Amino acid sequence: MSLENLTQNYESILLNLGENPKRGGLLDTPLRAAKAMQFLCLGYKLSLGEIVNNALFESDSDEMVIVKDIELYSLCEHHMLPFIGKAHVAYMPTGKVIGLSKIARIVDMFARRLQIQENLTRQIAEAIQEVTDAGGVAVVIEAKHMCMMMRGVEKQNSSMYTSVMLGAFRESGNTRQEFLQLIGK
Repeated sequence: MSLENLTQNYESILLNLGENPKRGGLLDTPLRAAKAMQFLCLGYKLSLGEIVNNALFESDSDEMVIVKDIELYSLCEHHMLPFIGKAHVAYMPTGKVIGLSKIARIVDMFARRLQIQENLTRQIAEAIQEVTDAGGVAVVIEAKHMCMMMRGVEKQNSSMYTSVMLGAFRESGNTRQEFLQLIGK
């Protein structure tokens, strides 16, 4: 992602909207917008291996581990408008556990890409499964989408919920129900 090219593209967008990118309030806007977009799409530069960085630890625990209310910020790939929400992630360890912060970092890595919520939910679940070799993984994301709130149908109070259940969470209704109950859903 070339900062110079992105800056030129934002200047072109302003011109095509009928704005003057040389007026006082907009002088540095193309550069600021380019830097913001680079930050919002930082997930493309990250890999699962870099994120986890060997933060897997031996453990006899085989009970559900849940990290609830992980805030996330992403951009809808259809309109490049934000969707904002939280992820709830659970897994059933089978000999090893992952460092707590790594789960939030995995959420961020995938959220910081142009994305749809359905795919984001699956990518997080599959990454946790791949890294931990867990007996099951569950991910629920609830988010508000600016593309639905600011344009189109303009529904301010709607939220979207997505879930992916793998392994024990898919196979056992009791396990799934315990997870949903613990996250308050």
